[in-house]
Formats: sequence, structure tokens, C-alpha cells
Amino acid sequence: MRYDLVIIGGGPAGVAGAVYAARKKLKTRIIAEAFGGQSLVSASVENWIGTPKASGFDLGEMFKAHLKAQEGLEIGEGEHVERIEPIAEGFRVLTERGDSYETNGVLLATGSVRRKLGVPGERELEGRGVAYCSICDAPLFGGKDVAVVGGGNSGLEAVGDLLPYAKHVFLFHHAAALAGDPATRDRVLADKEKVTVILNAETTMVAGDAWVTGIRYRLPAAPSAAGADETRELSVEGVFVEVGLDPASALVKDLVALNDRGEVITDPHTQATSRPGIWAAGDVTDGRYRQNNISAGDAVKAVLHIYETFTKAAGVLQ
Repeated sequence: MRYDLVIIGGGPAGVAGAVYAARKKLKTRIIAEAFGGQSLVSASVENWIGTPKASGFDLGEMFKAHLKAQEGLEIGEGEHVERIEPIAEGFRVLTERGDSYETNGVLLATGSVRRKLGVPGERELEGRGVAYCSICDAPLFGGKDVAVVGGGNSGLEAVGDLLPYAKHVFLFHHAAALAGDPATRDRVLADKEKVTVILNAETTMVAGDAWVTGIRYRLPAAPSAAGADETRELSVEGVFVEVGLDPASALVKDLVALNDRGEVITDPHTQATSRPGIWAAGDVTDGRYRQNNISAGDAVKAVLHIYETFTKAAGVLQ
């Protein structure tokens, strides 16, 4: 079966794009492993316009309900796209389970993936005290001292998720000041008895054998001191890694232009990529800001341009 558009990704960008594509009567299939995007693991999303507060799970359910309300839209949930192949007219999208979809255009809305620390002990102790999803794993650390590495919004939210369970939370950040939203920072760090912030800390190792026993980090020498940087080790039984995200652009790395960070380069007016027929929206792109509402707006721009492009090609618009 041939489509006007195949959308890959189930976050705000993919869902917004699919809703607009359906309303424009483009024959569209959206393919996603799950709906909700990065927010799926958030305990509370408070900046999605029109919804004062919702869990990431509830937001994902709202996304699915909105998609199912669209006439003619095909929804492929639980599908993983393995590759995109150029063909004589458009593209062929192939999934891991062997399905194949031919399409005139592709909207890439794959978002981003969690970045790793890349230090000794992290890979070896993953699932044995090293974790990447605080809302999923926080209950496992009841009564334990834990570390969170990362001082942005994700790190702060991880602290908030852990506070009801952990004995004490140590928040490590590589810079001299935390980077998260002030409102989130003030709310999460209000419990000064259970939260300790360690700034200018470069994580160098996760210690442990069968389970995490500590975290090793380096602090810069004081400006007035003549010595070298100081290395310390803190005893903890869990390390939550929240150090940012990398664009999930591997699907198109040989098809479109990427910048040096692996982000898809797009025209900010249309979200078109360097290859005709492929558009991109959201966190996978080189857009300056990373927010749910911005990702959705990117996708709306993309679909309006896709509709305009296809109808002009068909001679409907002049």
C-alpha cells in the first residue's frame, strides 16, 4: 500500500504531525514504538499548553486518543522502523518485523535518546544500581543513598521522583550553577535535609561489583591552591544518569545532512531537510530549543509545507 506520508515517532512532534496530516486528508501512517515521547517517564508534565498538569503516561494516553479520533489515519503502535530506502518515486519504510510501506514523503519525529556518562563501571552496573529512568526505578531505592548526575530539568525531576523513597539524594552537576527551570529547581531543592547539591563535579567512575557501592568524581582545585584537581568518592547505592540527550537520527544519517552533533539540519520555515521528500521535526533536528510545544509546532509547520508541496505537484495549487 502506498501513502502520501509516513510519520516516524510517537512524541509531540509525531502526534501533532499526524493529526494535521489527517485533517489535510493526506493518506498517512504514523509508526511508533510508544506514544508520549520523552515525557512518557515524567511524573508530572506541567507545560503542555491547555493541560495544567498530567503524568507522562496520561499525556501518552491523550495523544493516542487524539490520533484515534482522526478519520483515515493509520496507527502503527509497537512498530520499530529499521531503515528508510529511496525508491524511484519516494521512499520505502521497512520495519523490524518485516513490514514495508511505500510513501511519497517521510516526516522524521524520532526525538532523542538518553546520553550515557561513558565512565568505567556504568555499563557493567547498568540494572544493578545504575539507572536511567527515575520514575520507573525510584521505588527500588527505598531507604538508600543515591546520586543523580545532571543538573538540568531531567536531573531535577529525577531528584523529585527519588525524594519519597531515598534516604538522601546527592545531585551532581559539572558546571558552577544548575541549569534547570527556576520553578522546578526551587520546588525540588526545597528539602535541604534530604538533598545535597555538588557543583563543578566531573563524574569519573561508578564503583561496585555486584551492585553500585559508590560514585567517584573530580573537583577542580581552588584558584588559590597550587595543587591538582581533587578526586573524591561518595558511598551510594544507586546512580541515576540524567546528562542530556542525543538526536535519534541514525535512520537518516546516509540520507540527509546532519550537523556535528548528529542533528538533522532543517529549514526553520518549513522543516524540510536537505533531501526532497524528507522533513524532520522536534528534538531530532537542529532547532535551538527542546520543548514539547515547540516539537509540536515544528511538525505542524512541516505538514502544512508537505500538503502545499504535494498539492502543488498535483496541480491543485498554483
